[in-house]
Amino acid sequence: MSRSTINHQPSTIAGIVLCGGRSSRMGRPKAWLPFGNETMLQRVVRTLSEVVNPIVVVAAPDQEVPSVPSDVEIVRDKREGLGPLAGLAAGLTALHGRVNAAYVSSCDVPLLTPDFVRAVIGHLGEHDLAIPRDANYHHPLAAVYRTSLGERCEALLAKGRRRPFDLVTMSNTQEIDVAELRSVDPNLDSLRNANTPDEYEALLRQAEQLGR
Repeated sequence: MSRSTINHQPSTIAGIVLCGGRSSRMGRPKAWLPFGNETMLQRVVRTLSEVVNPIVVVAAPDQEVPSVPSDVEIVRDKREGLGPLAGLAAGLTALHGRVNAAYVSSCDVPLLTPDFVRAVIGHLGEHDLAIPRDANYHHPLAAVYRTSLGERCEALLAKGRRRPFDLVTMSNTQEIDVAELRSVDPNLDSLRNANTPDEYEALLRQAEQLGR
């Protein structure tokens, strides 16, 4: 997979935040977790809004979502329980024809920074998607995707293939070694998410230490 350093102007890039997961390990909806004077979802949306526009939040069919700015769109995933690839499909489809690509995030990365988002976007070049990679592990919810990939996501789901990595392997993908992202995020805090209460508490402490 070739390396590209071509930059895209943020005006051509949207944002997608997935918040429709079941939060089974957390025990309560992660989108509603308090973080400072806002919820986790509100914080991620606010951070993304410094870089990309428009922003789409993908939620489950009957899920209650914290209030977000009026220009943020709420899209409902028609099929609950199919994982992040289905949410990705819903978000990309909603944006197709309006923007070239979208940075995709989960709602539980409260230490995400605008510079990290810009750095990932900057690797897209002419590729279908650009995704951070740590050894053999990829970060599909910290990546930028062409909105035209919505159809490819749907085709994978129709075949019962629910792993975002399947999309990575069948696309013209730019992998980003996470070491390259340390120049803008030395500790890679933007990749830290909260799946459990302990991880949530650790992120709260980290934010306090960082003054964020």
